[in-house]
Amino acid sequence: MRIDKFMNAVNIVKRRSVAQDMIKNEVVLLNGMVAKASKEVKVGDEITIKYLKGDKRYKVLQIPTTKNVPKVKMGEYVKEV
Repeated sequence: MRIDKFMNAVNIVKRRSVAQDMIKNEVVLLNGMVAKASKEVKVGDEITIKYLKGDKRYKVLQIPTTKNVPKVKMGEYVKEV
């Protein structure tokens, strides 16, 4: 699954356009490398988002099969490190 779709599907960001904008501005890292929107996410990958107040890191636990995941099930797909 593409990183921009993944971030939207597991509720890291509210809209895919927000994820694409963050990726375009190079604030999203995938395994320590600046990510492109088309980059594929795999189980075990680490997503880092650089916010002004500090970085947030997420570990990918599994890839969703649906377009959106309920917020209560977010913990099944990503774990904040």
